[in-house]
Amino acid sequence: MSSPVITIDGPSGAGKGTLSQMLARHLGWQFLDSGAIYRLCGLACLKANIAFDDHVSVIACAQSLDIDFIVSDDGLQTLLDGEEVTAQLRTEEGGAAASQVASIPAVREALLQRQRAFAKSPGLVADGRDMGTVVFCDAPLKFYLTASAEERAARRYKQLQQTGESVNLAAILADIQSRDERDMSRKVAPLKPADDAIEVESTDLSIDAVFNIMLENVHAKGLV
Repeated sequence: MSSPVITIDGPSGAGKGTLSQMLARHLGWQFLDSGAIYRLCGLACLKANIAFDDHVSVIACAQSLDIDFIVSDDGLQTLLDGEEVTAQLRTEEGGAAASQVASIPAVREALLQRQRAFAKSPGLVADGRDMGTVVFCDAPLKFYLTASAEERAARRYKQLQQTGESVNLAAILADIQSRDERDMSRKVAPLKPADDAIEVESTDLSIDAVFNIMLENVHAKGLV
């Protein structure tokens, strides 16, 4: 591996996105939001008018994706061919496109290689569900963040309320529990901690407390 990689895996709502961005910004490292990769590929196909059943063209698109993630004090910017597309990725159309391209095995392989290409100097913080178990198996530092389903649902509920959405806590909890079951029981790259991952249970911890734990381990590994 040419540059050091820190992987941060875990279930939905565990704080991976916030903490991985904080860590990348603090270290001045590259950042990979692996969850956005399939949506970016689907969006690129839509923009290029590539039919999803044209597998050859979809695979070529996946292999040549020009994407970048920029972490700043203002949050995360996701770029596709130099265009800011963060909001476009979260639409229903974006989700449907991601599902279409993810069903093509050769696309999954192409995007695996694309994710690995993010490991550049001075280092990479990779956020996802299989970063430490599949994509960056040799990463020198791996974290697995988790929290109770009830706590993760409460965090999501609060987040959505702040955006003005009408939300139901019980429905959010049911959705998180269902997603956990799917992610952990799937045959390809199931959600689980890597054997050498540092597990952090954050149910009763603040974001800053978890960040400090991570930073202590970064220094203990001599990565900075």
